[in-house]
Amino acid sequence: MTAIPNVTLNNGLTMPQLGFGVFQVPDAETTTAVANALEAGYRSIDTAAIYGNERGVGKALNDSGLPRDDLFITTKLWNDDQGKAKALAAFDASLDKLGLDYVDLYLIHWPTPARDLYVETYKVLEELLESGRTRAIGVSNFRICDLQRLQENTGVTPAVNQIELHPALQQNELRSFHAEHGIATEAWSPLAQGAVLKDEPIVQIAESHSVSPAQMVVRWHLQSGNIVIPKSVTPERIRQNLDVFGFELSDADMSAIAGLDRALRTGPNPGTLN
Repeated sequence: MTAIPNVTLNNGLTMPQLGFGVFQVPDAETTTAVANALEAGYRSIDTAAIYGNERGVGKALNDSGLPRDDLFITTKLWNDDQGKAKALAAFDASLDKLGLDYVDLYLIHWPTPARDLYVETYKVLEELLESGRTRAIGVSNFRICDLQRLQENTGVTPAVNQIELHPALQQNELRSFHAEHGIATEAWSPLAQGAVLKDEPIVQIAESHSVSPAQMVVRWHLQSGNIVIPKSVTPERIRQNLDVFGFELSDADMSAIAGLDRALRTGPNPGTLN
């Protein structure tokens, strides 16, 4: 089985650098997809309340027979559930659907700045962390200004900021802020929903290493220091996305990919999604 490297988060918890995402996977298909991922060797699973597939994830985890300590499970609080009372109830609902006593990482899914509730909500996450019902807390899609506001008004630096990140949206300024403040960068939409896989440099670099463009991009994430959670429901692609440790990108390869950054978003803008 492939040995996946770990990232040590700012509270000392270790998290697999390569995990399995289930965004846009219907609940009815999620159990099989996660089961295939676990069989392939993934141990980190990323879901969210809004995905509607926490029950499917939970069933796969339960059916796997794997020790809980071997798994790293992330879920996220949806926008409508921000605010103290709603956030606590939403967390309880997610745990119930997952069939777990705790999660390893709990994230605020979006800052939704116009609602102005994410500071109050993050304080709820701090309480959940203190209680042991989550082992780490963090955020998703937060901008530098949002992170700075948390620093000024809360006591626990987010362990992770999960952001849209791929060769066409490299987020260098935000990643530098993360590195300066001990926040791990996790990439969602790591392949830009396929939009970068036909870019000529990516195709050429992949061919030079005898791997697929998707494998090459996953490898780029790993060498860039990102936590990455590719998604697929196809068993062969699930295995391929994990088979990225038999080659290494050169400095020239990394430089060529750096030139692909063009601020291309496949998802919403965090400053305007509310």
